[in-house]
This record gives sequence, structure tokens and C-alpha cells, in this order.
Amino acid sequence: MSDRFYFRVIGVFIILNVALLSLKAWLLDNGAHHNVLLFGNLALATISGITYNMSRKGVQSDNNSIFMLRVYGSMISRMMLCLAGITIYAVANRANTSRITIFILMFFYIVYAVCENVSLQKITRKKN
Repeated sequence: MSDRFYFRVIGVFIILNVALLSLKAWLLDNGAHHNVLLFGNLALATISGITYNMSRKGVQSDNNSIFMLRVYGSMISRMMLCLAGITIYAVANRANTSRITIFILMFFYIVYAVCENVSLQKITRKKN
């Protein structure tokens, strides 16, 4: 089975980094924290790779309970890690927390989640 998920994630990571670097002046003018966005993009790409591995093992399992455990475990762990990251950012920059930074990070979360789900759907179609 040829798995192109990692190529997709690397492509999305590069596209988002290029967009962040090209829009740096605009982001800084609007109060976004550029370094937080770059680190958040890297963290989300890494988390997405880890949770995809968990989900893929669950999809390939013959036991339904293992499938549910792995897929829900990966989804909840990704969500909790992202929530922890945003909370740490908000607490560390209590006076200077930027809403636009948090919303852009939420957008990144959605992009990586969609990329992961599309790849998992292709695996399940090939399995059935």
C-alpha cells in the first residue's frame, strides 16, 4: 500500500510556512505573534504524523474495539495537545495574547485534521 500522507503533510507544512513568511509584515501589523505561528505549524505537523500512525494502526486492525480505541485515542490526544499548547501560549502572554494568532492556529488544526482524515478514508476504501 502506497501511503502518501507524509508527502501531503510535508506539502501542507511547506505551503503554510511560505504563507506565514510572505505575510509576516501583515501579521505583525495586525498583532499576530509570528514565531508562535511558525512553532505551532511545526507542532501541528508533528502531532498530525503521530496521530495518523495511531489511527492507521487502528484502521488496519481486525478487532473493532482496537479500531475504536486507536481512532478516538488519536483524535482526543491531538485535541488535548493543541488545547494545552494554546493554553500555555495564552498564560505565558497573558497581557499580550493575540486573538488572531489563536484563530490562525485553529485554522492550521483544521487543515491538518482534514489532511489526516482524507488519507485515512483512502486507506479504508482500499481495505474494503
